[in-house]
Amino acid sequence: MTGRVVSRAGWRLLTGELARRRRAIAFLAGWSVVESLPALLSGIAVAGALDRGFLAGRPLIGLGWLGVLGLAMVVQALATRNTFPWLAAIVEPLRDALVRMVVTTALRRAVEGGERGDGSVVARICGQTEAVRNLVAALLRTLRPTVASLVLALAGLVALAPIVAAIAVPLILTSLALFAWLSRALAVRQREMILAEETMARTVTDVVEGLRDVVACGAAGTARDLVDRAVMAEARAALAMARTSSARSTIMAIGGVVPVILVLALAPWLLGTGRLTSGALVGAITYLVGTLDPALRALTGTVATWSRQLGVLLHRIAETSAARSEASAALPEASAALPEASAARSGTSAARSEMSAAVPETPGPRGAARPGSGELRVTGLTFAYGPRAEPVIDDLTLSIPEGEHLAIVGPSGIGKSTLASLLAGLAVPRRGTVRLGGVAVADIDAAHLRRSVALIPQEAYVFTGTLRENLAYLRPDATTAELGQAVAALGMRPLVDRLGGYDAALGVGGPELSAGERQLIALCRVHVSAARVVVLDEATCHLDPVAEARAERAFAGRTLVVIAHRISSARRARRILLLDGTTGSHEELLATSAMYAGLVGHWIASTNPEVSGGVRRTG
Repeated sequence: MTGRVVSRAGWRLLTGELARRRRAIAFLAGWSVVESLPALLSGIAVAGALDRGFLAGRPLIGLGWLGVLGLAMVVQALATRNTFPWLAAIVEPLRDALVRMVVTTALRRAVEGGERGDGSVVARICGQTEAVRNLVAALLRTLRPTVASLVLALAGLVALAPIVAAIAVPLILTSLALFAWLSRALAVRQREMILAEETMARTVTDVVEGLRDVVACGAAGTARDLVDRAVMAEARAALAMARTSSARSTIMAIGGVVPVILVLALAPWLLGTGRLTSGALVGAITYLVGTLDPALRALTGTVATWSRQLGVLLHRIAETSAARSEASAALPEASAALPEASAARSGTSAARSEMSAAVPETPGPRGAARPGSGELRVTGLTFAYGPRAEPVIDDLTLSIPEGEHLAIVGPSGIGKSTLASLLAGLAVPRRGTVRLGGVAVADIDAAHLRRSVALIPQEAYVFTGTLRENLAYLRPDATTAELGQAVAALGMRPLVDRLGGYDAALGVGGPELSAGERQLIALCRVHVSAARVVVLDEATCHLDPVAEARAERAFAGRTLVVIAHRISSARRARRILLLDGTTGSHEELLATSAMYAGLVGHWIASTNPEVSGGVRRTG
């Protein structure tokens, strides 16, 4: 990828965001000119102080010229101080906009396509957007005074010593042209380094998340090799970047050092022929050494490096994020399932593998139908992780009347979370249909589906904001009385009181929440919503049995599907489903299903260590 491609994709994103803040940019540019007055006056003031003051025997006049330069520096300090509010008005909204873009795209893909976020998404949210913010701030702090100083210093040099300007300007332009040529190679190296960092983050995240499976399968050596290769690739990319950057010092010398050497070498001739006075010569050197050389070094050094990094980062964010208009249009349609579905991918390792496998089967455009009830009907449902994989769910047919309480049980990894995602319309089956209120899920208006079906995962999502905002997220118009009814139904009043009421701040700096308290907040959020179908994917595993039973009773009257992890949860259900298609009550399955009897024995043994095989030990 060339620097031109990086610029075209990345800078378009930046300029589009900066165009929204023209007023702040205009004020910042005005203060930048004022801030660069010393660069314009430095050489002229030094020449005047020497020729008209000290060398002419009039020290007061010389001091007056230097006083003018000192006054310009005081004005510069005041102007610099006034630039910071306008800097903040530019960079902070920019960072917020980029984070919103990345997060919106990640959530939209998760909700609509079942795509699991990985370490590279985290790198973009946490690292790359913040890096863009810091780089833009650093560039605005450095580039604008550098460019203004360079332009004004050249203007002062032309006015003071045109012959010196004739020597210096071509060399400066040559240096800049050479560096522009080098920047293309640097941009390629920078992009390779960014991609290597993302690959390393993704590889390490996948290995850490799957550590249990790695150990169980004896694949520690393979996992170590994967991480080693990713780390070495990142190191090679960084080394290639450093080697390419080493040519920069030579290019800087052409425009910064060579003009000074030539002027000093020609000084006897310039002074002897009267082309320059002593003061003008010293003033010209002041421009070259005091302003132009530092400005050139900044442009070809720090500023160019930051600009290149910024371009690559912006391009990476742009190519991995959907356009703002598409994301903004899609986001409201994910309203009811968004917090729960996005967190579902970070639940059990089985759920993570199921979602990652479902990525190729992205749901297509939905219809505009709206179901009239909360009845779920599954016909011939088949789902596999890939086109050649064995089905996890094979030809399942099931009817769940509106208001029924169904528990789904089975060994870990058998596909319970996959079925939950299929029922919620978050994954697409290979064959068969899921109908809600007699309407195929694929034909239901997306916004209506998200309002009608809510899936709550094991890892509850609580975002930074007030408790009221968290509870009313799926129904922003909920009144305090309605929140109170949900809180009472779930037994959350002690938690609300401990936090300090509905307006208590949650998140960074707020009170600590246990895993069970987070699950209560997620359950209450869905209780407040208008969802007619509620799917609990081990969403009560951190609650005690009493609180779990209360939570399930709170959803009485709605269609409730529970991924059971306790025998008590299965017993409370009106019906129990085994993923081989067998259904029945607890007593019926205990008598007819060896699989269910084995699960019950495992649950009892894990709950009470004194019980084994359903028999209590004594003695």
